[in-house]
Amino acid sequence: MARSEIQIFSGRNSNYLVKHICDYLDLPLGKCRIVNFSDGEIWVKYNDNIRGKDVYIVQSTNPPSDNLMELLIMIDAAVRASARRITAVIPYFGYARQDRKDMPRVSITAKLIANLLTEAGVDRIITMDLHAPQLQGFFDIPVDHLYCSVLLLKYFKKLKLRNLAVAAPDVGGSKRARAYAKNLGAELILIDKRRPKPNVAEVMNIIGDVEGKNVLIVDDLIDTANTFVAAVDALKKHGAKDIYGAATHPILSGQAINRIENSSLKKLVIANTVPLNVKSKKIEILDVSRLFAHAILRNNENQSISALFKVE
Repeated sequence: MARSEIQIFSGRNSNYLVKHICDYLDLPLGKCRIVNFSDGEIWVKYNDNIRGKDVYIVQSTNPPSDNLMELLIMIDAAVRASARRITAVIPYFGYARQDRKDMPRVSITAKLIANLLTEAGVDRIITMDLHAPQLQGFFDIPVDHLYCSVLLLKYFKKLKLRNLAVAAPDVGGSKRARAYAKNLGAELILIDKRRPKPNVAEVMNIIGDVEGKNVLIVDDLIDTANTFVAAVDALKKHGAKDIYGAATHPILSGQAINRIENSSLKKLVIANTVPLNVKSKKIEILDVSRLFAHAILRNNENQSISALFKVE
């Protein structure tokens, strides 16, 4: 398939990222008009002819829910405009944390969103660092799962931190932390926590020795930063030296920025999967646009995407 058949469009939430993707691929950004009616209803029209084209729609589905609705409407409009193949590029896949019934009478929203995207008419999903990788099984269409770890590991390898340990903020993140520890030649620390209610975490135990060590806490996302800062405080109390953080998705809602600024954290490294306008000496943002550009190009040319994640 010729690259000329690729057309990339952006939802309003991911314009900042798509411009870099298009620049890297040397492709023009597709022309699409998106407006809200007076009552807030979303209206979409493709100004470019996309009949028979390979269409990529880039939009993160972080709150507000209009971001998700906008993506669904863009997919539907592309189907009705006779696009040959439609790929939804979702840097941050929202609602993924509700992936099971952990109590009676609750929704499994991750499956609901997967169903909505499929029914809207999308042919393939490209996303990054799902809250749980097994969410790919919620889809009956192909899902390309990208990993920000390839960028984060390069960053921390350059720092050459000595006496390093990698910590998982909870048992669920142990597999991710173990992979980082292996690549960085570091020890693995586990933090045992309990969550009495949503967005509230209490650290119960730290499994492993952190006395005098530099510690890297790795996670897929940071929302309110309650869990993250609780982990930082607990590690510091147990004698950790410098504490760093690495997370893919910076949701950073509520008082998250203030909590991070007032914590003992030395540096937090995050990706730009969602729009973030924050100035902080403690926060550094890595650009993932080139990684998504490579994934789009390889997908278009039917090449392996897993080759992107070889860490040197």
